[in-house]
Amino acid sequence: MSFLKTIDTSPSFAPHPSGPLPERLVSGDPAFKTWAQDVARGEMIHTGVWEATPGETRSIKGETFEFCHILSGIVELTPDSGEPVVYKAGDSFVMKPGFVGVWKTIETVRKIYVIVK
Repeated sequence: MSFLKTIDTSPSFAPHPSGPLPERLVSGDPAFKTWAQDVARGEMIHTGVWEATPGETRSIKGETFEFCHILSGIVELTPDSGEPVVYKAGDSFVMKPGFVGVWKTIETVRKIYVIVK
């Protein structure tokens, strides 16, 4: 087992396609692609690359912690109890457990993610 994992930001393998849960769709018709690259600690930590086309969805983290680093595109996150924040290529942020808000993909976004459940 290697204790070092390089994240491929332009994976050559096919992504897993998906979309938002119907109850979380706010507007548009976003499509998602996920290139899962590592799972550790008995399914508790997931790492990879994720992409979304424009649209708006409800983001509900529950007990999940997610670190994101934007590789390309533009998103606007609006917490239910806060002001909108825009993130673009080069920006990094964390959605902590309990985060609830709207994820608006303005321009197709690709990000590195690390999810801890």
